[in-house]
Parts: sequence; C-alpha cells; structure tokens
Amino acid sequence: MKTTGIIILIIGLALTIFTAFTFFTKEKVVDLGKVEITRSKPHRVNWSPLIGIAVMGIGGIVLWQSSKK
Repeated sequence: MKTTGIIILIIGLALTIFTAFTFFTKEKVVDLGKVEITRSKPHRVNWSPLIGIAVMGIGGIVLWQSSKK
C-alpha cells in the first residue's frame, strides 16, 4: 500500500508540474495522383493544476492510512 501511495503522489506531482501536452496528427491537404501534400495539425490537451494537487492529496491519504496499520 505504501508503494501505491508513493506512485499516486508522483503522478499528482507530474500533473501539477506539466499542465498540458501537445500531440500532432497528419491531415491530407492535396491529393493529386502521385503528389500528396499533408500537414501536421497540433492538438493541445490542458488540465488544471488543481487536479494534480487533488491527486497528491489522495496519494497522501493512502500513504498515511498505510502507515497507520
């Protein structure tokens, strides 16, 4: 249970520090026989740092409960 609490704490810390990530998809713009033009379209996923703080709180509670036993 202690390792689970520590892992949840680390995930919460990462969510607090890194509040977004970007990934790219390829999109066809022009398709003329053998000639094909594509472009990379960025997509950004954002979340609030409060989510990371809440996850760290849950990890702290799990760690605290496991040390009480």
